[in-house]
Amino acid sequence: MSTFVLIHGGGDVGWSWHLVEGALRGRGHEVVAPDLPGDDESLTLTDYADAVVDAVGARQDVVVVGHSFGAFTAPLVADRLSADVLVLLAGMIPAPGESPDDWWTNTGYQKAVAEQAALDGGLTGNPDPFVSFYHDVPRELAEEAMSRERAHPSSTASAAPWPLDAWPDVPTKFIICSEDRFFPPDFFRRLVSDRLGIVPDEIPGSHCAALSRPTELADLLERYAAEAAD
Repeated sequence: MSTFVLIHGGGDVGWSWHLVEGALRGRGHEVVAPDLPGDDESLTLTDYADAVVDAVGARQDVVVVGHSFGAFTAPLVADRLSADVLVLLAGMIPAPGESPDDWWTNTGYQKAVAEQAALDGGLTGNPDPFVSFYHDVPRELAEEAMSRERAHPSSTASAAPWPLDAWPDVPTKFIICSEDRFFPPDFFRRLVSDRLGIVPDEIPGSHCAALSRPTELADLLERYAAEAAD
């Protein structure tokens, strides 16, 4: 059995993984889904990685998963824990020395959103979170998710260069959410090829697929863990 380390995205908490966590625990795996520190403007990406590593403790057979902004923290954790596999779910793939603040311009994100919005009538990048983030999440669940939002990451973490000199020597997978209206799928198809040199997997669902497609996501994560163990 594996230990799945689930790292949430910006403004989020570990609760965002609770449905995936339940599915994985039901199959006999261990799961660690911590709340990364929020509301402290002095903390850095390294501090976030420290918090996750402390939560994992001595657990073995680790699969590290980072969602969205969590992709800035997940490689740091995977490197330090010598993870079996690193998975990015709609993750903001960082480049060495690149700050999260600079990522948006460096990757051409705004142009990609504008192009997709022109095709879908403004659904992509829509200011209504129920349209852009939670459009396939049950309303009550989406409202609970929004009620749990908090200040994460800090401005310090967002402004500082990503601290690794190179991508960690850990097998890496990427999952695109095919109905993502925050990060257009075509945008990620290009970025994954450019920055990771791999072919991503795709699942149906919005940017918040951990809430809308937990079983499909758990299936894919379990498959990655089994492949890494072979």
